[in-house]
Amino acid sequence: MVDAARARKLADRIQQIVAEMLERRIKDPRLGFVTVTDTRITNDLRDATVYYTVYGSEKERAESAAALESAKGVIRSEVGKQTGVRHTPSITFVLDALMENAEHINELLAKARERDAEVAAAARDAKPAGDANPYRTDDEDDEDDEASAEDTGTSGGGSADGPAGRRS
Repeated sequence: MVDAARARKLADRIQQIVAEMLERRIKDPRLGFVTVTDTRITNDLRDATVYYTVYGSEKERAESAAALESAKGVIRSEVGKQTGVRHTPSITFVLDALMENAEHINELLAKARERDAEVAAAARDAKPAGDANPYRTDDEDDEDDEASAEDTGTSGGGSADGPAGRRS
């Protein structure tokens, strides 16, 4: 096993190399506006997964995926040259669904705002069920306390010997 910090550093370096290669050296016309979002590498440093996003239609995403697959060998050899590791990791490109997830979250938030507005509109015209003032006032509390004291009496309810009437 490899140190996790070393694996993270290697993953970051691979991400930089791939981004540079896509920007400067890979001249495939099918390659659209590709952004490398993340890179992860296994603990044995044998397999690297590069996550990317493509700005554009579904057709442009498919063309960019095909371009990345065809350039995988060139990118892997450049990663091997620039990193200097004993075994160059194999590279897998995965389309990052970040934009779709963000769009879905925005749609859910918009629905929640609409429902909150509906509830607020309904609450504006709502009236309480039952008494308009369901809480007691201080005057009513004093009268109730006096009435309950007269009903129960002043005795404590127990004997001097204890709660069950036994002597210890």
